[in-house]
Amino acid sequence: MSNLDMTEAVKMLAIEKGISVDALLQVLVEALASAYKKRPGAADEVIVEINPDNLDMRFTAYDLDDDGNWVNERDDTPKKEELGRIAAVTFRQVMSQRIREAERDRKFEEYANREGDIVTGIIQQIDKRYTLLDLGKVEALLPQAEQVPYEKPEPNGRVKAYIVEVRKTAKGPQIVVSRTHPGLIKRLFELEVPEIADGVVEIKACSREPGHRTKIAVWSNDHNVDPVGACVGARGGRVRMVVNELRGEKIDIVPYSEDLADFVAKALSPAKVTEVRISADGTQADVIVPEFQLSLAIGKEGQNARLAARLTGLRIDIKSENQAAAEASGESPNTTSDSGFAEGKWTQNDATGEMEWHAADGSVMSEKEWAGGGTPAATTEVAE
Repeated sequence: MSNLDMTEAVKMLAIEKGISVDALLQVLVEALASAYKKRPGAADEVIVEINPDNLDMRFTAYDLDDDGNWVNERDDTPKKEELGRIAAVTFRQVMSQRIREAERDRKFEEYANREGDIVTGIIQQIDKRYTLLDLGKVEALLPQAEQVPYEKPEPNGRVKAYIVEVRKTAKGPQIVVSRTHPGLIKRLFELEVPEIADGVVEIKACSREPGHRTKIAVWSNDHNVDPVGACVGARGGRVRMVVNELRGEKIDIVPYSEDLADFVAKALSPAKVTEVRISADGTQADVIVPEFQLSLAIGKEGQNARLAARLTGLRIDIKSENQAAAEASGESPNTTSDSGFAEGKWTQNDATGEMEWHAADGSVMSEKEWAGGGTPAATTEVAE
């Protein structure tokens, strides 16, 4: 093989392995130096130089004196046939090893700066400890702790995940990804909302209970752009794409406000807030809501209040108007109405969309009746 053919072969190998020609030539230098030392009568040390244009090689040999100094410099460039079979085998082994190391380093460098980025992988293997994702040239680990409860990974299924850590190991980069990290929400919205990708709209805060509900607070740097509308999209198309990727997880999008009281009120959406009182040290918010909004403001098992507290960074205490009035007058708080049905809960009527109070005795009162102090309507029996 001529030097011209070798030059083309090196270039093709570099392209195939995805490493630079310079890196491959350095590997070749190390392999030739190792092969040279396998020759009978080889010098103690050698420096191999390769011309990158024509691959001409020069071997500069040195001896070591008693003090370990390099002496007796000379040109000891061997002919190709002089390297011998052992040297050729050593060359192939070293070359293969160095190429693998170069590939591992290249893959690590490619992903080392991608922590906080989003990747798409194909599910390859599933067990109790982790799910293995194929990212193409490398694999990623999705630990059980980073998986959403109730999500069931299916082999060969495609999923998007958030890179939380890239580790360098002897076998190459180990990429740890997550499906529960709040950063996944932000990255998904960046993919679906051009205004976020362009920096016009910002996601200021995000709180999440994976698999159940997420709240995000958005802000627009352009007063002509509605941040909530931009994230929702026409007919909800943009947010729907994110919800589908999260397997149906509900997402509340609220406008961010630098006014803490206003921000807390918006964070408790969809509940309507009467008043918000921020403590002097700015760490707690006392929220007052209408009686018929209390259950909605707290949410199922306190979820809405928890997410709002994480979103705003404040401790939130929610009270009904009756409770707040009773405390202000020094009376014992009483959440019951004069009709005497204290036990029950607020639920939404699927047909009308209105909130209704369902009392423990079976009676039902609409939101308007409650506000007007009316008498509840009975579903199974009339309250006395």
